[in-house]
Amino acid sequence: MPRRSSSPGRRIASVRGAAAWVDRVGLAVLYPNDNLVLPSLWEALTGRLDVDWAVREDGGRFVDFTPDFARVWRWKDELPEQRLVCAGKHLGGRASLVSLRLLPALYALTGRSGRPDDFREEELSPVERDVAEALLAGDPISSADLPDLVGHDRKQARAAADRLQRRLILTSAGREERERGWPAVVLDLLARRYRASLRRRLPKAEDALAELAAAALRSAGEISAADLAAVLGCTRSDAAAALDRLVERGQANHRDEEGFRLWSSS
Repeated sequence: MPRRSSSPGRRIASVRGAAAWVDRVGLAVLYPNDNLVLPSLWEALTGRLDVDWAVREDGGRFVDFTPDFARVWRWKDELPEQRLVCAGKHLGGRASLVSLRLLPALYALTGRSGRPDDFREEELSPVERDVAEALLAGDPISSADLPDLVGHDRKQARAAADRLQRRLILTSAGREERERGWPAVVLDLLARRYRASLRRRLPKAEDALAELAAAALRSAGEISAADLAAVLGCTRSDAAAALDRLVERGQANHRDEEGFRLWSSS
């Protein structure tokens, strides 16, 4: 399905402006991604789908980030650090942004209670469990320090942290500057960091799916069940059922094209 470039409209000028944009769209990615039909913060800032990220010398050597890329790169850490937006590899395994108003619906899809230790209800690998337990026992920690803390090699620990973000167990909490190399992402337990958003009763899974489907549909204009399933990590049949609920409510229309169904906002 073709992607649409979103107009930047009034230029986002601050991290607070970025947070307000995420709150409007509900679900977003940091940079455009062909596999996820979600708006990106990059598009909202620049109005472009192409990501121009590097300033280089004549010989091609990297000098610095472009100003727009540097701004988005900085905001991806500042937004969760200030608890303005939930950020991490939560949607399709990509760097993504979730508004706090939609976070309860997204979390409801896990089937967990919303307590900081609710990951103990899940079947986790030994490395994943060690990572989650280490975070529960202490403060947020940088991805660079995580391997030493849990006693696993760097590749295993980082892969486990990525998987735990997809399962909404871990989330980004900002960044930590390092003496050498790039800054490191700081990780926290999602349910602990956003306990204020999750303290109320979470919606039922079918209501949560419909709410999330409505947000995705508003942004994309038209989507398939496969598109929604890729974003939320649910089955295509569950995604189709959620979109059909929107049709029943008069919030969406559907049409069949070349053997598959598309839903559009009404």
